[in-house]
Order: sequence, then C-alpha cells, then structure tokens
Amino acid sequence: MRKNNQFYARRIHRFLGVFIGIQFLFWTISGLYFSWTDIDEIHGDHFHQDHMMHMPATHLVNPASLDSTLEIASLELRFVKHQPYYWVNSEKLYHAQTGLAKGGISEVEAKEIAKIYIKGDFEIKSVEYLTETGSHHEYRGRPLPAWAVNFDHPENLTAYIDAKSGNFERVRHRNWRWFDTLWMFHTMDYAGRDNFNNLLLRAFSLFGLFTIGSGFTLFFMTLKKSKKAK
Repeated sequence: MRKNNQFYARRIHRFLGVFIGIQFLFWTISGLYFSWTDIDEIHGDHFHQDHMMHMPATHLVNPASLDSTLEIASLELRFVKHQPYYWVNSEKLYHAQTGLAKGGISEVEAKEIAKIYIKGDFEIKSVEYLTETGSHHEYRGRPLPAWAVNFDHPENLTAYIDAKSGNFERVRHRNWRWFDTLWMFHTMDYAGRDNFNNLLLRAFSLFGLFTIGSGFTLFFMTLKKSKKAK
C-alpha cells in the first residue's frame, strides 16, 4: 500500500509539475519585466505633452442658450484644437463662443489634435476610424467611435482621439504592447486580459499548492523509507 501511495504521489507530482511549469515560467518572466520597467513610460507619458497652452476662454455664451430643446444634465468646458467647447451630456460639442453645434471630429482634425499632443514632429503614416474593438484590442474599454492616428516612429506610436469629444484618450507604443501581452500571461485572462479573478488563474494557483503538497509527501515518504532501511 505504501509503495502504491508513493508511486501515485510521484505520478501526480510529475504531472502537475509539467502541467503548471510553463505557467510558472510566464509568471516569473512577466514579474521580472514589471519590476524592471517604469510604469509611466509604459503609459507613454514621455510621448505626449504635459501641459496644453490654450487661449483664454473669454466671451463664452450662456449654456442655456445653446439649444431650446436641450436639457443639460452635465456640462464640461474643454478645448479642441485650442478652441473652447462645451461638452454637453457627454455626447455633443458646442462651440463655447459661438454656440454652434459641432457634428464630430473629422479625420483632418484628429490628425491635428494628435500632433498637438504628441511630442516631436513625426509624420503620420495612417489613420483608422474605429467603431468597435475586441477584448484584446489595445484601445479596449475606451470611448467609441475613435480615431487611431499611427505615427512613423521606431516604437510604432498610435494616438487615440475620441471622435465625438475630440479628447486625446491614449497613446500606445511597442513597450506598452509587450507589457500588455505579458500582463495577459500573468493574469491568465486569455479572454480579455484584465480580469485578475478568473477561474483559470484560481485553478492554477490551487494546482501549484497541490504540486508543493505532493512534493512534501514524496519527501517524507522517502525520509521514512531511508530511516527504516537503516
């Protein structure tokens, strides 16, 4: 019986060791990468301007006069291409000095906004209009529709501009994409990347405990066997 127990313990230990060994390697590699990187650089803070210099917002119209049929639930003053706009109800822009409604951000305007926010005089190589993004897209979870402005840069810079509000949302680059891929392996959320409480991660954590437990079992079995042999 003891021999059978030891045999099965070895089989379980070897099986679990091979099964979770690759994932433990991913955890180690990703953990090392995270600990040796600057999170501000990963976010791309060094690629975009820290402070925007806008003209003073003077002679603004009364928001109540924008549209007689408009019921204002939320109002925000923001700048689009250095011009003041009212962002009303999180869905529409009105020029804050003329009161005229703006239909949205054009491709030309998206390029201009991206160039204002991104440091350096880089050429724009392509622009993409996004109406939907998948769970693995680098712009996932952000406002849509949006413009993806791709720069001719060694790190493949992409600036994302909200096509409704004109807001500069995010900048993505090569190191961020490496970080995002390693983050997926670290969290084991292969469906959406950002769920740290998924069942697969919990299962592998338990398998890790079982592997350690089977290793201790083998150790004590071998220890008892060696004592009896003496």
